[in-house]
Amino acid sequence: MAQAKIGIIGGSGLYKMEALKDVEELHIETPFGPPSDALILGSLEGTRVAFLARHGRNHHLLPSELPFRANIYAMKSLGVEYLISASAVGSLKAEVKPLDMVVPDQFIDRTKNRISTFFGDGIVAHIAFGDPVCLRLAQVLADGVNSLNLPDVTLHQGGTYVCMEGPAFSTKAESHLYRSWDATVIGMTNLPEAKLAREAEIAYATLALVTDYDCWHSDHDSVTVDMVIANLQRNAVNAQRVIQETVRRLSENPPTSDAHSALKYAILTPLDKISEAAKSKLDLLLCKYLAK
Repeated sequence: MAQAKIGIIGGSGLYKMEALKDVEELHIETPFGPPSDALILGSLEGTRVAFLARHGRNHHLLPSELPFRANIYAMKSLGVEYLISASAVGSLKAEVKPLDMVVPDQFIDRTKNRISTFFGDGIVAHIAFGDPVCLRLAQVLADGVNSLNLPDVTLHQGGTYVCMEGPAFSTKAESHLYRSWDATVIGMTNLPEAKLAREAEIAYATLALVTDYDCWHSDHDSVTVDMVIANLQRNAVNAQRVIQETVRRLSENPPTSDAHSALKYAILTPLDKISEAAKSKLDLLLCKYLAK
């Protein structure tokens, strides 16, 4: 199968990368079912990358319906080592305005019914997750944003992303609660991705694209779909430029990442006690450890 070291997951509004060349569409089956859509393999800045529309290219999947495990497993099967996740978010801080970009370094989990691990069924593993994104990859992403001097866009490096269940937006009480936690933005998708990417030993970072002020801001209307869509369209153009620049930087100087050895001390089940069925299912993740 074709390979790509850099993966891109496009969120709401970012359903394709216009600059991709030599494109091929891959339909990948995984032990966890099919991904959200076909993965698009192509060249960006002379580097092969894999792109996936998180909600499907026609945006037919709710956040709660996303096949997170299949999406990350499919990226891993293509050899992805660095994963850039673009995501639409609401702002929880006055200084983080619509059209701004945030590269968060922390998450708070407010999801309810999502499977966020590859393990279980006879294999126990506990990854270290104190720093839920790869800080070195996040720095490359931030440097890419800063180098472009995008009009009407301020970069906020660091901050906390609240991952809520959805699909309804927050109540005002919830929005004020998250602000009291000093959270920066709110979205519905990135924390399960971050957990699974870490288990798959993929360096992961989020490019959070602000569409609105959630519903806490007394001087702004509560978030509406029309408001979100208008800003999604502008954010998608900016996001593609940022991703293209980040890919260029990654291809020239890929950073080392602790994520690439995240399972080294995480698996508690003795390897010789793992069933053949379980080994086969997770061979892609475990093969370098099972070979020893």
